[in-house]
Amino acid sequence: TGSYSTVYAVDARTGKTLWRYDPEVWKHNQTKLRWTLAANRGVAYEAGRLFVGTVDGRLVALDAKSGKMLWSVETVERDSKHTITGAPVVFKGKVVIGNGGADFNARGYVTAYDQATGKQAWRFYTVPGSPEENKGEPAMERAAATWSGEYWKTGTGGTAWNGLTYDPELDQLYIGTGNSGPYDPAVRSPGNGDNLYLVSIVAVNPDSGKYIWHYQQNPREAWDYKSTANMIATTLTIDGKPRKVLMQAPSNGFFYVLDRETGKLISAEKISKVTWASHIDLATGRPVEAPNIRYENGETIIWPGPFGAHNWQDMAFSPKTGLAYVPVMQLGARFTKPLGGATTSGISLEVAPNIDDDDFKGTLLAWDPVTQKARWKVRHDVMWNGGTLATAGNLVFQGTADGYVSGYDATTGQRLWHFYAGMGIIAPPVSYMAGGKQYVSVLTGFGNSNIFGAEKMDMGWKYSAPRRLLTFAIGGKAKLSPSPPRGQKLQPVDDPALKLDEAQVQAGYKLFNMNCWSCHGLELHSTGGFAPDLRESMIALDRDSLWNVLHDGALLANGMPRFDAFTREQSDAIHAYIRADARAAMGLRSRTKLEVKAEAKM
Repeated sequence: TGSYSTVYAVDARTGKTLWRYDPEVWKHNQTKLRWTLAANRGVAYEAGRLFVGTVDGRLVALDAKSGKMLWSVETVERDSKHTITGAPVVFKGKVVIGNGGADFNARGYVTAYDQATGKQAWRFYTVPGSPEENKGEPAMERAAATWSGEYWKTGTGGTAWNGLTYDPELDQLYIGTGNSGPYDPAVRSPGNGDNLYLVSIVAVNPDSGKYIWHYQQNPREAWDYKSTANMIATTLTIDGKPRKVLMQAPSNGFFYVLDRETGKLISAEKISKVTWASHIDLATGRPVEAPNIRYENGETIIWPGPFGAHNWQDMAFSPKTGLAYVPVMQLGARFTKPLGGATTSGISLEVAPNIDDDDFKGTLLAWDPVTQKARWKVRHDVMWNGGTLATAGNLVFQGTADGYVSGYDATTGQRLWHFYAGMGIIAPPVSYMAGGKQYVSVLTGFGNSNIFGAEKMDMGWKYSAPRRLLTFAIGGKAKLSPSPPRGQKLQPVDDPALKLDEAQVQAGYKLFNMNCWSCHGLELHSTGGFAPDLRESMIALDRDSLWNVLHDGALLANGMPRFDAFTREQSDAIHAYIRADARAAMGLRSRTKLEVKAEAKM
């Protein structure tokens, strides 16, 4: 799948495109493009049907041979903040999909549908609703007892946007839930309480959606942590006995091993720099938090930050080596009170200043889940890298931000193969057999890297660079077609006759970093993700052209949402900010005080 939930069918041996399905999100509900990334993390397949979630909240069934749409259902309310970027999961004639939107206080849930008809089978909410909605639902009544105040009016979160996992051995569905919304528990749920089932793994019956067990990784979540990373169900020998386990490396920096029959914690250890907790108490299963880590006194600097020690990029597990292979990263965050300009979170959030040399760096980590210790590590210069693939041939593959895909010895970590792909990679590779031959494929593209908006994340990729599906096999002889070289310098454009008003520039700064940053880059710094660097754009050079795009939707069909609520004054303010920052990049003016002070506000 590609941006805007587009699905491609490709001949597995030749790479020829067989068909393409575009759900035309921009026609259906373009407003959801304003507050989410246009990413898509894959399809599910069963019995000749493909299933894809669309960013506007639909679940679509396609004929796998022809790409013809079989049915489509709305899984979210059209005017809600819910979106879909994750892949569905299929089993036993059902297809299950979650959603995102917790950062905008959306209430999380997952829904099961009949694969043949699209008829809803059940829905499980990951957090409670109003007292009336909770009545007669034991899981919601239990969860509601851990919330306080009129939380259902303020916001809850807990969206399950990635990592749904079906366990055929135990016939259980595992749901990883997301962060709170608002982030500050004092805002969303004054008083005490764990706020179930935020940042939790919840097991439900796949036939009925009824609750079985849960394990909460961050009680009373306060830092935008989430349990939405992929999960691996396997059997490990622990203390001389086989244990059916569920493994996850969520964003909070610990590697968890659970008993998947009961949900009880077996072990948990840090895999990256972690300052929010000293350890996880194995007797209670609860973290032992550091003092003042909940920003009681106005400010907290914490590792990992909201991007996590591990995000959505998949980890892999090899039964042959007994190791998990995790794309780990390190970056902290500063949380502050009072609210100071935060929009939905209840706090002000910034990227933390660099404290040590590992900040903004990534690691391919081989982790022993039995001993909870690292077996080997491969350091990367930038933290936002691809997911991993482990094969029966004792190899591990990973793509990286610098545009390479590499193969490693799964036991030692020695790099055995290295290929320059011409674009940053964040997707995990896949392996398959076709015609008796084994292939490894990976999608190139630096995706949502623009959300960092930082020079240390800039690998020199341009939005205009091609995104490709690359496939490898022993004896492969194809040559990669040329692509723009990495490290191209910014080429800002300017209108020397334009006079800038500083107050207008500041107003534009605020508007841009509340509405535009997730696609075009924090503080206009694009790193080759979903949208171009506007400092180079000829459209953004002209006030009228920018107004036509923002207010009238001139580029709607290209995926650029319309902001028809913007006034001409607001559009012109954004124009002034873009022009000011372009001149700053050209050395023609200094960055303003506000721009420098709010270095990475979200």
